Amino acid sequence: MHLDSHSKFSSTTLFLHWVVGIMVIGLLATGIYMEENKAYALYPWHKSFGVLIATFVVLRVIWRFRNGWPSPVSDYTKIEKILSRLVHYLLIVGTVLMPVSGFMMSAAGGHGVDFFGLELATRNPDPVDPKKVIALNDALAGTAHSIHHYAGLAIIAGVVLHVAGALKHHVIDKDGTLRRMLGAEV
Repeated sequence: MHLDSHSKFSSTTLFLHWVVGIMVIGLLATGIYMEENKAYALYPWHKSFGVLIATFVVLRVIWRFRNGWPSPVSDYTKIEKILSRLVHYLLIVGTVLMPVSGFMMSAAGGHGVDFFGLELATRNPDPVDPKKVIALNDALAGTAHSIHHYAGLAIIAGVVLHVAGALKHHVIDKDGTLRRMLGAEV
C-alpha cells in the first residue's frame, strides 16, 4: 500500500473516503426516510449496511492515523485550517459513533442485530406478544438512540461543510483539492 503524497492520494485513501462517504449519505437518507415513514421493513437492511460500514470506518480511521493528515494543496488561512480540521474530526468521530450507537440502540432495545441474516445480537421477544420486544437495557438503548440522532445531525452538517469547502477550493480558489480527491495528480 502506498501512502498519500502532497500531489496525489493513494488508492486506499480514495477508496475508503468514497465508500464511507457514499454509504454514510445513503444510510442517513434511509434512516431519515425510515423514521419519518415508519418503514420498518428497511430496518434489517439499514442495520446490515450499518455493520458493514463500521468495518470500512475502522479501516479508514486506522489508515488516517497511519498515513497522517493530508497536506493542503494551497495555502490555507488560519481560519480555513481550523475549519478543515474541525470538519474532518467531526466526520471521523461521527462516522464512528453512528454504527456503534446504532448497534447499541438496537441490541440494548431488544431488537437484535442481524448482518445480512447472520445474527450478531439476539432479539428479545416479549413472551406474551412475540411481535413485541423487551428491552435489555432501556437507559442504554435511550442514550444510544440520542447519540445516533445527534451524531446523524452532526454528520449532515459536516458533509454540507465538507462539500462546500471542496467546491470553494475548486470554484473560487481554483486549486487542486477536489481534483486530488477524485484521484488526479495535482
